[in-house]
Amino acid sequence: MSAENEKSNQKTISMEELGQHSTNDNLWLLIDGKVYDVSKFADEHPGGDEVLLTEAGKDATEAFEDVGHSDDARSLLGPMLVGEIEGGSKSIKTTSGIKSNESPDQNSNPIFMFIPLLVLGAYLAYRYVN
Repeated sequence: MSAENEKSNQKTISMEELGQHSTNDNLWLLIDGKVYDVSKFADEHPGGDEVLLTEAGKDATEAFEDVGHSDDARSLLGPMLVGEIEGGSKSIKTTSGIKSNESPDQNSNPIFMFIPLLVLGAYLAYRYVN
């Protein structure tokens, strides 16, 4: 099956629907824009089911990436795939190597980088002129 056909066969999940799956026997996680049913895996999870329950029914991408899961752990997700989150999700690799689901244009105006420099420059100019 081609990747294009596989994508068209996936179910689209709303955030509301994702939130309804947050119990130990009905546990869905959102990771990198994809929704996984990890209910049957909860008892086998090396970190325990409590870790999964903490992130159940919401975006668990940051928590998943922070732990640094191995490629083997990532490969276990495939069979648990339910579908993609409605509206999709853009994963952005940050300079630290951690992925973020923030929109790339959010707070990315270059002027925001210069404001602290301008404040510092004004402070130093005031300090040395007086």
